[in-house]
Amino acid sequence: MVELNINGSKLVLKKGDITEEDTEAIVNAANPSLMGGGGVDGAIHAKGGPAILEECKRIRETEYPEGLPTGEAVITTGGDLKARYVIHTVGPVCSSGKLDEEKAKLLKNAYYNSLKLAKEKGIKTVSFPSISTGAYRCPWRDSAEIALKTVIDFLKRENFIKEVRFVLFTDEIYNVYVKTLEELKKNV
Repeated sequence: MVELNINGSKLVLKKGDITEEDTEAIVNAANPSLMGGGGVDGAIHAKGGPAILEECKRIRETEYPEGLPTGEAVITTGGDLKARYVIHTVGPVCSSGKLDEEKAKLLKNAYYNSLKLAKEKGIKTVSFPSISTGAYRCPWRDSAEIALKTVIDFLKRENFIKEVRFVLFTDEIYNVYVKTLEELKKNV
């Protein structure tokens, strides 16, 4: 586990299962339908139980009938999870395995809008997965840099959120985040 203090807040990198986190909110790397899916999305829906899906259905009916746009974020109950809330955000799809300028902006928005929503809802601790680096195939190093820079910049400007965790599922992705954070620390 790696920790970095930023403006009175803590940034944590750890290897683990995001569905086991006890932060007030966890972030779901959702698909636009909000109906569950594979990877992190499927695991959160499976472990959190039907309450999450029911709220997602209501969001689709009332706010986003065409699906949640990439880069936007919504919040539901955490259902049976340890976390009280789930913030659902949709990252970009990098089917070519590349993160162009437009996709990079959408990925940044996914992290930023999740943090902004957490602050609006009074949430002080949040756990993130690595958004868009699984089935959506965005490159790990570039995605980690965007994720970490976005969180660091947010914490530098805002000191409301007290802890942001990146909960990374494999040693390989964890090591990419650790190395990227080491490179970014020079500017913190």
